[in-house]
Amino acid sequence: MKGAFQKIKVENVLDIFEARGFVEQVTDRVLVSSLLKNRTTCYIGFDPTAKSFHVGSLLPIMSLVHMQRAGHRPIAVIGGGTALVGDPSGKTEMRPIMTREKINENASFLKKQLARFIEFEDEKAIMVNNADWLTGLRYIDFLRDIGRHFSVNRMLAAESYRARLETGLNFIEFNYMLLQAYDFWHLFKTYDCRLQMGGNDQWGNILAGADLTRRMEGEIIHGLTFPLLTTSSGIKMGKTHKGAIWLDSELTSPYEYYQYWINQNDEDVGRFLSLFTLLPMDEVRRLRRLKGSDIRKAKAVLAYEATKLCHGQTEADQAQNASRQLFGPDKSASSVSVPVYRTNQQRLEAGIPSYILFEDSGLCKSRGEARRLIAQGGGYLNGQKIKVFDQLIKLEDSENDSWLLRAGKKRYVKVIVG
Repeated sequence: MKGAFQKIKVENVLDIFEARGFVEQVTDRVLVSSLLKNRTTCYIGFDPTAKSFHVGSLLPIMSLVHMQRAGHRPIAVIGGGTALVGDPSGKTEMRPIMTREKINENASFLKKQLARFIEFEDEKAIMVNNADWLTGLRYIDFLRDIGRHFSVNRMLAAESYRARLETGLNFIEFNYMLLQAYDFWHLFKTYDCRLQMGGNDQWGNILAGADLTRRMEGEIIHGLTFPLLTTSSGIKMGKTHKGAIWLDSELTSPYEYYQYWINQNDEDVGRFLSLFTLLPMDEVRRLRRLKGSDIRKAKAVLAYEATKLCHGQTEADQAQNASRQLFGPDKSASSVSVPVYRTNQQRLEAGIPSYILFEDSGLCKSRGEARRLIAQGGGYLNGQKIKVFDQLIKLEDSENDSWLLRAGKKRYVKVIVG
Protein backbone atom coordinates (compact mmCIF):
# COMPACT_ATOMS: atom_id res chain seq x y z
CA MET A 1 0.00 0.00 0.00
CA LYS A 2 3.07 2.23 -0.01
CA GLY A 3 2.49 5.29 -2.19
CA ALA A 4 -1.24 4.48 -2.43
CA PHE A 5 -2.21 8.14 -2.90
CA GLN A 6 -0.75 10.98 -4.89
CA LYS A 7 0.89 13.99 -3.26
CA ILE A 8 -1.66 16.78 -3.15
CA LYS A 9 -1.65 20.25 -1.67
CA VAL A 10 -2.98 20.26 1.87
CA GLU A 11 -3.06 22.59 4.85
CA ASN A 12 0.21 22.54 6.79
CA VAL A 13 -0.95 21.06 10.06
CA LEU A 14 2.33 21.86 11.83
CA ASP A 15 1.32 25.52 11.87
CA ILE A 16 -2.01 24.50 13.43
CA PHE A 17 -0.29 22.36 16.03
CA GLU A 18 2.09 25.14 17.02
CA ALA A 19 -0.65 27.75 17.20
CA ARG A 20 -2.80 25.54 19.41
CA GLY A 21 -0.01 24.35 21.72
CA PHE A 22 0.38 20.73 20.62
CA VAL A 23 4.13 20.67 19.98
CA GLU A 24 6.73 19.79 22.61
CA GLN A 25 9.52 18.36 20.42
CA VAL A 26 9.94 17.73 16.70
CA THR A 27 12.79 15.93 14.97
CA ASP A 28 13.40 18.69 12.44
CA ARG A 29 10.97 21.57 12.21
CA VAL A 30 11.98 22.60 8.67
CA LEU A 31 11.84 19.07 7.25
CA VAL A 32 8.56 18.21 9.00
CA SER A 33 6.98 21.45 7.78
CA SER A 34 8.12 20.58 4.24
CA LEU A 35 6.76 17.02 4.61
CA LEU A 36 3.34 18.27 5.70
CA LYS A 37 2.93 20.49 2.65
CA ASN A 38 1.74 17.31 0.91
CA ARG A 39 -0.61 14.62 2.07
CA THR A 40 1.21 12.58 4.70
CA THR A 41 0.47 9.41 6.62
CA CYS A 42 1.12 9.61 10.34
CA TYR A 43 0.52 7.30 13.27
CA ILE A 44 -0.08 7.22 16.99
CA GLY A 45 -0.11 4.08 19.11
CA PHE A 46 -2.73 3.45 21.80
CA ASP A 47 -2.31 0.80 24.49
CA PRO A 48 -5.48 -1.27 25.04
CA THR A 49 -4.99 -1.39 28.83
CA ALA A 50 -8.66 -0.48 29.50
CA LYS A 51 -11.92 -0.75 27.62
CA SER A 52 -12.19 3.02 27.34
CA PHE A 53 -9.96 5.99 26.71
CA HIS A 54 -9.93 8.69 29.37
CA VAL A 55 -9.41 12.43 29.07
CA GLY A 56 -5.65 11.92 29.37
CA SER A 57 -5.77 10.31 25.89
CA LEU A 58 -7.59 13.23 24.29
CA LEU A 59 -4.53 15.20 23.21
CA PRO A 60 -3.22 12.50 20.82
CA ILE A 61 -6.75 11.80 19.63
CA MET A 62 -7.30 15.49 18.86
CA SER A 63 -4.01 15.59 16.97
CA LEU A 64 -5.31 12.88 14.64
CA VAL A 65 -8.53 14.88 14.20
CA HIS A 66 -6.49 17.90 13.08
CA MET A 67 -4.34 15.76 10.79
CA GLN A 68 -7.40 14.40 9.02
CA ARG A 69 -9.12 17.78 8.80
CA ALA A 70 -5.98 19.20 7.18
CA GLY A 71 -6.09 16.49 4.49
CA HIS A 72 -3.57 14.00 5.91
CA ARG A 73 -4.11 10.31 6.65
CA PRO A 74 -3.93 9.10 10.26
CA ILE A 75 -3.17 5.57 11.36
CA ALA A 76 -4.42 4.58 14.79
CA VAL A 77 -2.36 1.65 16.03
CA ILE A 78 -3.97 -0.42 18.74
CA GLY A 79 -1.05 -1.88 20.68
CA GLY A 80 -2.32 -5.40 21.08
CA GLY A 81 1.21 -6.76 20.61
CA THR A 82 3.17 -4.20 22.65
CA ALA A 83 0.61 -4.45 25.47
CA LEU A 84 1.78 -8.04 25.92
CA VAL A 85 5.14 -6.54 26.94
CA GLY A 86 4.24 -3.24 28.64
CA ASP A 87 5.73 0.19 28.04
CA PRO A 88 8.06 1.33 30.86
CA SER A 89 7.83 4.98 29.75
CA GLY A 90 6.58 7.25 32.51
CA LYS A 91 6.23 4.35 34.96
CA THR A 92 8.07 3.70 38.20
CA GLU A 93 7.14 0.04 38.25
CA MET A 94 6.29 -2.67 35.77
CA ARG A 95 2.80 -2.73 34.32
CA PRO A 96 0.77 -5.89 34.93
CA ILE A 97 1.01 -8.31 32.03
CA MET A 98 -2.39 -8.64 30.34
CA THR A 99 -3.89 -11.71 28.70
CA ARG A 100 -4.42 -11.68 24.94
CA GLU A 101 -8.15 -12.20 25.47
CA LYS A 102 -8.44 -9.07 27.64
CA ILE A 103 -6.31 -7.03 25.24
CA ASN A 104 -8.49 -8.03 22.27
CA GLU A 105 -11.66 -7.24 24.21
CA ASN A 106 -10.38 -3.78 25.14
CA ALA A 107 -9.17 -3.13 21.60
CA SER A 108 -12.65 -3.71 20.18
CA PHE A 109 -14.08 -1.02 22.50
CA LEU A 110 -11.31 1.46 21.70
CA LYS A 111 -11.85 1.09 17.97
CA LYS A 112 -15.48 2.16 18.37
CA GLN A 113 -14.48 5.18 20.46
CA LEU A 114 -11.87 6.36 17.97
CA ALA A 115 -14.46 6.15 15.20
CA ARG A 116 -16.38 8.96 16.94
CA PHE A 117 -13.49 11.33 16.31
CA ILE A 118 -11.93 10.07 13.08
CA GLU A 119 -13.54 9.07 9.79
CA PHE A 120 -12.27 5.68 8.61
CA GLU A 121 -14.36 5.29 5.46
CA ASP A 122 -12.56 5.13 2.09
CA GLU A 123 -9.20 4.83 3.89
CA LYS A 124 -9.37 8.43 5.12
CA ALA A 125 -7.87 6.89 8.23
CA ILE A 126 -6.60 3.41 9.03
CA MET A 127 -6.87 1.37 12.19
CA VAL A 128 -4.52 -1.56 12.77
CA ASN A 129 -3.45 -3.79 15.65
CA ASN A 130 0.29 -4.34 16.00
CA ALA A 131 -0.38 -7.85 17.31
CA ASP A 132 -0.99 -8.73 13.65
CA TRP A 133 2.72 -8.37 12.83
CA LEU A 134 4.50 -8.55 16.21
CA THR A 135 3.15 -11.83 17.59
CA GLY A 136 4.36 -13.77 14.55
CA LEU A 137 7.98 -12.60 14.77
CA ARG A 138 10.66 -15.27 15.12
CA TYR A 139 12.96 -14.40 17.98
CA ILE A 140 16.31 -15.32 16.42
CA ASP A 141 15.44 -13.62 13.14
CA PHE A 142 14.28 -10.52 15.04
CA LEU A 143 17.56 -10.32 16.97
CA ARG A 144 19.65 -10.74 13.81
CA ASP A 145 17.65 -8.38 11.59
CA ILE A 146 16.45 -5.73 14.06
CA GLY A 147 18.33 -6.07 17.34
CA ARG A 148 21.73 -5.56 15.72
CA HIS A 149 20.82 -1.94 14.92
CA PHE A 150 20.36 -0.99 18.60
CA SER A 151 23.05 0.19 20.99
CA VAL A 152 22.45 -0.87 24.60
CA ASN A 153 24.34 2.21 25.81
CA ARG A 154 22.07 4.52 23.82
CA MET A 155 18.96 2.69 25.02
CA LEU A 156 19.97 3.03 28.67
CA ALA A 157 20.50 6.76 28.11
CA ALA A 158 16.83 7.17 27.11
CA GLU A 159 14.76 8.88 29.80
CA SER A 160 12.15 6.11 29.83
CA TYR A 161 14.83 3.57 30.81
CA ARG A 162 16.99 5.77 33.05
CA ALA A 163 13.98 6.54 35.24
CA ARG A 164 13.42 2.83 35.80
CA LEU A 165 16.97 1.69 36.49
CA GLU A 166 16.77 2.60 40.18
CA THR A 167 13.55 0.65 40.78
CA GLY A 168 14.38 -2.17 38.38
CA LEU A 169 13.94 -2.70 34.67
CA ASN A 170 13.32 -6.24 33.53
CA PHE A 171 14.29 -7.77 30.21
CA ILE A 172 10.79 -7.96 28.76
CA GLU A 173 10.33 -4.20 29.25
CA PHE A 174 13.79 -3.54 27.86
CA ASN A 175 12.56 -4.93 24.54
CA TYR A 176 9.69 -2.46 24.29
CA MET A 177 11.74 0.17 22.45
CA LEU A 178 12.72 -2.38 19.81
CA LEU A 179 9.10 -3.37 19.25
CA GLN A 180 7.85 0.21 18.93
CA ALA A 181 10.72 1.02 16.58
CA TYR A 182 9.73 -2.04 14.53
CA ASP A 183 6.17 -0.70 14.38
CA PHE A 184 7.34 2.57 12.84
CA TRP A 185 9.51 0.74 10.29
CA HIS A 186 6.67 -1.68 9.47
CA LEU A 187 4.18 1.15 8.96
CA PHE A 188 6.66 3.01 6.76
CA LYS A 189 7.15 -0.09 4.61
CA THR A 190 3.44 -0.93 4.45
CA TYR A 191 1.70 2.47 4.36
CA ASP A 192 4.51 4.96 3.58
CA CYS A 193 4.00 6.35 7.10
CA ARG A 194 6.56 9.11 7.65
CA LEU A 195 5.50 10.72 10.93
CA GLN A 196 4.95 9.25 14.38
CA MET A 197 3.35 11.36 17.10
CA GLY A 198 2.89 10.77 20.82
CA GLY A 199 3.35 12.10 24.32
CA ASN A 200 6.74 13.50 25.20
CA ASP A 201 7.53 10.38 27.26
CA GLN A 202 7.62 8.54 23.90
CA TRP A 203 10.40 10.70 22.44
CA GLY A 204 13.11 8.06 22.85
CA ASN A 205 10.94 5.33 21.31
CA ILE A 206 10.02 7.57 18.35
CA LEU A 207 13.66 8.43 17.68
CA ALA A 208 14.51 4.73 17.82
CA GLY A 209 11.97 4.00 15.08
CA ALA A 210 13.23 6.80 12.89
CA ASP A 211 16.82 5.63 13.37
CA LEU A 212 15.94 2.00 12.60
CA THR A 213 14.21 3.02 9.36
CA ARG A 214 17.19 5.17 8.35
CA ARG A 215 19.55 2.25 8.94
CA MET A 216 17.40 -0.35 7.16
CA GLU A 217 15.91 1.73 4.33
CA GLY A 218 18.12 4.80 4.01
CA GLU A 219 15.00 6.96 4.46
CA ILE A 220 14.45 9.94 6.80
CA ILE A 221 11.19 9.77 8.74
CA HIS A 222 10.09 12.02 11.56
CA GLY A 223 8.63 12.34 15.03
CA LEU A 224 6.62 14.92 16.95
CA THR A 225 5.69 14.87 20.62
CA PHE A 226 3.02 16.61 22.67
CA PRO A 227 3.45 18.15 26.12
CA LEU A 228 2.50 15.94 29.07
CA LEU A 229 -0.46 17.88 30.38
CA THR A 230 -1.41 18.72 33.93
CA THR A 231 -3.91 21.27 35.16
CA SER A 232 -2.68 24.53 36.70
CA SER A 233 -3.16 22.91 40.12
CA GLY A 234 -0.74 20.12 39.16
CA ILE A 235 -3.34 17.39 38.70
CA LYS A 236 -2.90 14.97 35.80
CA MET A 237 -5.42 15.53 33.02
CA GLY A 238 -8.50 13.36 33.35
CA LYS A 239 -8.22 12.74 37.10
CA THR A 240 -10.78 13.86 39.71
CA HIS A 241 -11.63 12.99 43.30
CA LYS A 242 -13.84 10.19 41.88
CA GLY A 243 -11.14 8.78 39.58
CA ALA A 244 -10.64 8.94 35.81
CA ILE A 245 -12.92 10.83 33.43
CA TRP A 246 -13.69 8.26 30.74
CA LEU A 247 -14.83 8.78 27.15
CA ASP A 248 -17.27 5.86 27.51
CA SER A 249 -20.70 7.24 28.46
CA GLU A 250 -21.39 4.17 30.61
CA LEU A 251 -18.34 4.92 32.77
CA THR A 252 -18.64 8.73 32.77
CA SER A 253 -22.03 10.13 31.79
CA PRO A 254 -22.18 13.01 29.28
CA TYR A 255 -23.43 15.25 32.11
CA GLU A 256 -20.44 14.35 34.32
CA TYR A 257 -18.15 14.83 31.32
CA TYR A 258 -19.62 18.31 30.73
CA GLN A 259 -19.20 19.16 34.41
CA TYR A 260 -15.55 18.09 34.33
CA TRP A 261 -14.82 20.70 31.68
CA ILE A 262 -16.98 23.51 33.01
CA ASN A 263 -15.30 23.18 36.41
CA GLN A 264 -11.74 23.64 35.15
CA ASN A 265 -9.61 26.34 36.78
CA ASP A 266 -9.80 29.79 35.22
CA GLU A 267 -6.09 29.61 34.33
CA ASP A 268 -6.60 26.49 32.20
CA VAL A 269 -9.64 27.46 30.13
CA GLY A 270 -7.84 29.23 27.27
CA ARG A 271 -5.26 26.46 26.87
CA PHE A 272 -7.92 23.76 26.92
CA LEU A 273 -10.08 25.61 24.37
CA SER A 274 -7.05 25.50 22.05
CA LEU A 275 -6.32 21.83 22.61
CA PHE A 276 -9.69 20.16 23.12
CA THR A 277 -12.08 22.01 20.80
CA LEU A 278 -12.14 22.75 17.08
CA LEU A 279 -13.07 26.40 17.52
CA PRO A 280 -11.12 28.78 15.26
CA MET A 281 -8.18 30.35 17.05
CA ASP A 282 -9.65 33.84 16.63
CA GLU A 283 -12.62 32.71 18.71
CA VAL A 284 -10.35 30.98 21.22
CA ARG A 285 -8.34 34.18 21.63
CA ARG A 286 -11.54 36.18 22.14
CA LEU A 287 -12.69 33.80 24.87
CA ARG A 288 -9.25 33.88 26.50
CA ARG A 289 -9.56 37.63 26.94
CA LEU A 290 -12.67 37.29 29.13
CA LYS A 291 -12.10 38.29 32.73
CA GLY A 292 -13.86 38.05 36.07
CA SER A 293 -17.30 36.46 36.07
CA ASP A 294 -17.31 36.38 32.26
CA ILE A 295 -14.82 33.48 32.37
CA ARG A 296 -17.84 31.32 33.17
CA LYS A 297 -19.00 31.91 29.58
CA ALA A 298 -15.68 30.58 28.24
CA LYS A 299 -15.94 27.56 30.52
CA ALA A 300 -19.46 26.84 29.23
CA VAL A 301 -18.18 26.98 25.63
CA LEU A 302 -15.30 24.62 26.52
CA ALA A 303 -17.66 22.16 28.22
CA TYR A 304 -20.18 22.20 25.37
CA GLU A 305 -17.64 21.87 22.55
CA ALA A 306 -15.65 19.12 24.30
CA THR A 307 -18.82 17.16 25.10
CA LYS A 308 -20.12 17.56 21.55
CA LEU A 309 -16.89 16.15 20.11
CA CYS A 310 -16.95 13.14 22.41
CA HIS A 311 -20.66 12.34 22.74
CA GLY A 312 -22.41 14.20 19.92
CA GLN A 313 -24.58 17.30 19.78
CA THR A 314 -27.71 15.75 21.30
CA GLU A 315 -25.92 14.64 24.46
CA ALA A 316 -24.07 17.98 24.64
CA ASP A 317 -27.37 19.86 24.42
CA GLN A 318 -28.88 17.72 27.18
CA ALA A 319 -25.84 18.16 29.43
CA GLN A 320 -25.83 21.91 28.82
CA ASN A 321 -29.54 22.18 29.62
CA ALA A 322 -29.14 20.10 32.77
CA SER A 323 -26.27 22.30 33.92
CA ARG A 324 -28.30 25.46 33.31
CA GLN A 325 -31.23 24.06 35.25
CA LEU A 326 -29.05 23.11 38.20
CA PHE A 327 -26.85 26.20 38.29
CA GLY A 328 -29.07 28.83 36.73
CA PRO A 329 -32.13 30.60 38.17
CA ASP A 330 -34.29 27.48 37.67
CA LYS A 331 -32.54 24.91 39.84
CA SER A 332 -34.94 22.05 39.08
CA ALA A 333 -33.76 18.48 38.75
CA SER A 334 -35.89 17.53 35.79
CA SER A 335 -33.18 16.71 33.24
CA VAL A 336 -32.41 13.08 32.59
CA SER A 337 -28.77 14.01 32.04
CA VAL A 338 -28.10 14.48 35.78
CA PRO A 339 -26.41 11.39 37.27
CA VAL A 340 -29.01 9.07 38.77
CA TYR A 341 -28.83 6.72 41.75
CA ARG A 342 -31.63 4.19 42.19
CA THR A 343 -32.77 2.81 45.53
CA ASN A 344 -35.81 0.91 46.75
CA GLN A 345 -38.93 2.41 48.28
CA GLN A 346 -38.61 0.42 51.51
CA ARG A 347 -35.31 2.11 52.41
CA LEU A 348 -36.81 5.57 51.91
CA GLU A 349 -39.93 4.68 53.89
CA ALA A 350 -37.68 3.77 56.83
CA GLY A 351 -35.40 6.75 56.19
CA ILE A 352 -31.78 6.64 54.98
CA PRO A 353 -29.13 8.49 57.03
CA SER A 354 -27.75 11.28 54.85
CA TYR A 355 -24.10 10.25 55.13
CA ILE A 356 -24.93 6.70 54.03
CA LEU A 357 -26.90 7.88 50.99
CA PHE A 358 -24.11 10.27 50.02
CA GLU A 359 -21.68 7.34 49.94
CA ASP A 360 -24.10 4.92 48.27
CA SER A 361 -24.86 7.42 45.50
CA GLY A 362 -21.17 8.02 44.76
CA LEU A 363 -21.05 11.65 45.89
CA CYS A 364 -18.50 10.67 48.55
CA LYS A 365 -15.90 7.92 48.54
CA SER A 366 -16.60 6.83 52.12
CA ARG A 367 -19.00 7.40 54.98
CA GLY A 368 -16.25 9.22 56.84
CA GLU A 369 -15.87 11.66 53.96
CA ALA A 370 -19.66 12.10 53.84
CA ARG A 371 -19.80 12.83 57.60
CA ARG A 372 -17.14 15.52 57.26
CA LEU A 373 -18.77 17.06 54.19
CA ILE A 374 -22.15 17.38 55.89
CA ALA A 375 -20.66 18.55 59.20
CA GLN A 376 -18.86 21.34 57.32
CA GLY A 377 -22.09 22.46 55.67
CA GLY A 378 -21.41 21.03 52.22
CA GLY A 379 -24.32 18.57 51.95
CA TYR A 380 -27.68 19.54 50.47
CA LEU A 381 -31.04 17.89 49.83
CA ASN A 382 -33.29 19.57 47.26
CA GLY A 383 -31.37 22.82 47.69
CA GLN A 384 -31.61 22.83 51.49
CA LYS A 385 -28.54 22.38 53.65
CA ILE A 386 -28.50 19.11 55.61
CA LYS A 387 -28.10 20.05 59.28
CA VAL A 388 -26.64 16.86 60.77
CA PHE A 389 -24.71 14.02 59.13
CA ASP A 390 -27.27 11.35 60.11
CA GLN A 391 -30.37 13.34 59.14
CA LEU A 392 -32.84 10.85 57.67
CA ILE A 393 -33.82 11.25 54.05
CA LYS A 394 -37.36 9.94 53.75
CA LEU A 395 -40.00 9.21 51.16
CA GLU A 396 -41.90 12.39 52.00
CA ASP A 397 -38.81 14.54 51.28
CA SER A 398 -39.16 14.01 47.53
CA GLU A 399 -39.72 16.74 44.96
CA ASN A 400 -41.16 15.61 41.64
CA ASP A 401 -40.69 11.98 42.75
CA SER A 402 -36.94 12.42 43.21
CA TRP A 403 -34.39 13.56 45.79
CA LEU A 404 -31.65 15.90 44.58
CA LEU A 405 -28.42 15.53 46.54
CA ARG A 406 -25.60 18.04 46.25
CA ALA A 407 -22.03 17.85 47.53
CA GLY A 408 -20.40 21.26 47.69
CA LYS A 409 -21.30 23.71 44.93
CA LYS A 410 -21.07 21.60 41.80
CA ARG A 411 -21.67 17.86 42.25
CA TYR A 412 -25.20 16.52 42.00
CA VAL A 413 -26.94 13.15 42.02
CA LYS A 414 -30.65 12.57 41.57
CA VAL A 415 -32.03 9.73 43.70
CA ILE A 416 -35.06 7.90 42.33
CA VAL A 417 -37.02 4.80 43.27
CA GLY A 418 -36.47 1.88 40.91
